[in-house]
Amino acid sequence: MNNNKNDFDFQELEGRNFKDYLILLRKNLTPFLIILIMSIAVSIVYTLRLPDIYVSETSIKISKSGGSVLQSQPFGDFGDLGSDRIINNEIEILKSYDLREIIAKALLDSFAQSSSKDDFKLLYKSESEFRNDNKRLLKLGEIEGVLGSKVNIEQKRGLDVIVISAESPSPKEAALIAALYAKVYRTYNLEINREQLSYIRNFLDQQRAEKKTQLSQAEDTLRAFQEKGGMIALDEQSQLLIQQLSQFEAQMNAAKIELVASEEVLNKYKDELSKQDPKLADYLESVTSETYITALQNQIAELQLNKDIALARLEPGIDISQKVKEFDVKIRELKDRLDEKIKVLKSGILASSPEAVRGISQKIIEAEVKNQSLRSSVTGLSALVNRYEERFNRLPKTTLELARFKRTRESSEKLFTLIEEKYQEALINEQSQAGNVLIIDNARIPSGPSKPNRHLLILIGVLMGFGLGFGFVLVKDYFDNTIKTPEDIEKQNVNVLAWIPKVEELNGKSKNGNDFIIEKNPSSIPSETIRGLRTRVQFSKVDKDKLKTILVTSPAPLEGKTTIALNLAGSFAQGNRKTLLIDADLRKPRLHQVFNKEKQPGLVDYLFGEVPFEKVLTVTNTKNLFLITSGMIAPNPAEMLDSVQMENLLAKVRTEFDYVVIDSSPIVAVTDAEILARKVDGSILVVSSNKTEKDLLNLAVQLIKNDSSYLIGTVLNRFSSKSGYGSYYKYYYYYSSDGKKKSTKKKHSKT
Repeated sequence: MNNNKNDFDFQELEGRNFKDYLILLRKNLTPFLIILIMSIAVSIVYTLRLPDIYVSETSIKISKSGGSVLQSQPFGDFGDLGSDRIINNEIEILKSYDLREIIAKALLDSFAQSSSKDDFKLLYKSESEFRNDNKRLLKLGEIEGVLGSKVNIEQKRGLDVIVISAESPSPKEAALIAALYAKVYRTYNLEINREQLSYIRNFLDQQRAEKKTQLSQAEDTLRAFQEKGGMIALDEQSQLLIQQLSQFEAQMNAAKIELVASEEVLNKYKDELSKQDPKLADYLESVTSETYITALQNQIAELQLNKDIALARLEPGIDISQKVKEFDVKIRELKDRLDEKIKVLKSGILASSPEAVRGISQKIIEAEVKNQSLRSSVTGLSALVNRYEERFNRLPKTTLELARFKRTRESSEKLFTLIEEKYQEALINEQSQAGNVLIIDNARIPSGPSKPNRHLLILIGVLMGFGLGFGFVLVKDYFDNTIKTPEDIEKQNVNVLAWIPKVEELNGKSKNGNDFIIEKNPSSIPSETIRGLRTRVQFSKVDKDKLKTILVTSPAPLEGKTTIALNLAGSFAQGNRKTLLIDADLRKPRLHQVFNKEKQPGLVDYLFGEVPFEKVLTVTNTKNLFLITSGMIAPNPAEMLDSVQMENLLAKVRTEFDYVVIDSSPIVAVTDAEILARKVDGSILVVSSNKTEKDLLNLAVQLIKNDSSYLIGTVLNRFSSKSGYGSYYKYYYYYSSDGKKKSTKKKHSKT
C-alpha cells in the first residue's frame, strides 16, 4: 500500500492513451481555457506594442587574388584550400572594434549632415524607461555596442560571399548602416592590400626628395666652381669616362636603395611568420641561400653588368645589337632555370607548411630571392664602379677637380632619374592594386518591416497558452491525490461495487427527501445504478443469510454515505425485502429530515432503555421500508454503539428483517463506524469522486478490515461522466421507463 501521495505512478502514466488525456482536459476545461485566453491576450498585447524593425542587406564578394599576405590571404597555386578560413577571417575583421569605431564615426558624420534627425533611431537613448520624449544622443563607444548587436554578418553557404544585414526601427538608418559597413570595409581592405606597395612608394618618395636636394647641391657646386675658375674644357675621352662612371654609380646607388626597401618588406614578412612558426622563417632563409641558386643569381648579375658595359661603350658606327641580343638570350635562359628551381623549392616547402602560413611563406621565398639578386647586382656594380674610379683618378690634375664636380652632378642626376622612374612605377602599382572586396548587392531602403512577425508571435502565444494550460492540468492532476475514477480505487486493491453519477439530487444536503431518488425518480440513471449496487451486495456472499446487517460509512464527512444508505435501503424495499434503515450517525443525524419524522424517540433512547423497540420503529411511506432515527443526542456515542444493548438490537433486527442498513459516522473521523464494522455482517465504504483522498481511502479500508471485519466493497459517489464513462450512462437511456425505444444507436457499457 502506497501512502505517499507525491510518489509518481509510472505505470499509470504509461497506461494512459490519447483519450485519457482528452478526458483529463475536459475535466479541467475552465482553468485550461483561462490560461489559454490569458496567454493569447498577453501575446496580442505584447505583439502590438512591439515596434516595427526594418532590415537592410548588402552583399560583398571576397576574391582570392587580392589582399595582404600579412592577413594570410590565399594564392593561386593551391586552389580553394582554406577558402572558408579566409572568409571567416574577413568576417572577424568586419566584426572588429576598430572597424566598428570607423563606422560609428561615419554614422555620426552622416547624422550631423542630415536634415532629418528622426531617421536615426539607434543613435538615441531614452533617459527614462517611462518617457520617450527625454532622449540623448549616444556616445561613440555606445554606438559601437549598438552596431555589434544590430548588425549581423555571415557567409552565404557554399559561396565566397558575405551578407551584411542591419536592423533598425528606421528603414533609412538600416540601409545607411549596411551601406557604411560595405563602403568602410572595402576601403579598409584596399588599404591593407596596398600596405606594402604604399610603404615602397613612400620610401621611394623620400629618397626622391633627398636625391633631388643632392642634385641641386651638385649643380650649385659645379656652377660656383666654373664661375670662380673660369672655363676649363674636358676632352671627349674624359667626358665619356664621367658619363660611364656616373651611369654605373647611379645604378649601384639605385640598386642599394631598392635593396634597402626590399629588406624592410622582407623583415615584416619574417616578423609575421616568426609569430606563427619561428623555425620556418630561419629554414626559408637557409634554403633560398642554396649554392646553386646563388650561383645562378651571380651569373645573371654578371651578364646584366656586361650588357650594361657594352651599352655604355656604344660608339657611332658600331653595331652591338647582336651582342646585346646574345646577352639577353643567356640572361633569359638563366632566369628560366632560376624560376624552375624556385618553383620546385616552393612546391616542396609549401606542401609541408601549415595552411595558415603558406601565403606568407611564398612571399618570403620571393623576397629572399629578389634580395639575393639585388645583392649580386650591388656587388657587381660596386666592383665595376671601383674599376672606373681608378681610371677616373688617373685624369690630369688640371681637369680632375672639374671632372669630380661633373661626375657628382651627373651621378646625382642619373640617380634621381632612376629613382623617379622607380617612384612612378611604384605609384602606378599602388593605384592599380585592387582590393579583394567587391560589392555585388548594394544596401536598399526596405519597403516594409521585417520584424516582428506578428502572426507567428500570436501563434506562439497560442501554442504556449495551450502548453501552459495543459501543463497546469497535468501538474494539478499529478499533485491531486483524490479518487477520480473506479480504476483509482481498484489500484488500491479495493473492490468497486458501483459508481453513482453526479446529479443535483444526490448532493447529500437535501432536507426534503429529494435525494431519496430511488423513490422519487425510479427510472433515472442514479436509480439504475443503485439497483445495480443492490444486486452486487446481494450476491457478494454465497450464503445470503449471512449478509443481513450492512454498515454504510465513508472516510470523511460530506461524501454521500447517508444518501447511499438511504437509496440502498429503498432499493431493497422495492425488491420486496423487508428492510430496516437505522440512523447510527449519532453526531450529525439526517435521516429523520429526509422522511420528515421526529428525531426522538430513536436509537439512543432505546439503548438507554427509556422506550421499547416498538416506539422507535417508524413505518415510512415506502412499502417494506422501516426507519429507526438517531434519537436524543448521546454524550458518549462510541460507548453507546459498543454496548451490549446495541449487540442485542442487531440480533433482534436480524431475525425480524431481511436487510438492515445502518448509516454511520465517517470511519476516519471518529471510532463509531469502526465499532459497528465489527458487529455487522458487512460494510460498504462510500467515497466521493474528486474529494476523497487515496490515503484516507486506504486508512478507512484498513480500519474496517481490523478484527477480520468484512468489507463488501466501495461505492464511488458523484462520479462525472466526463471521466470517460459516458457510454455507461447512455446505456440506461436506450429504453424509456415504458419500454419504448428512444434511440436507434446502441451504446455498450464499459462495465
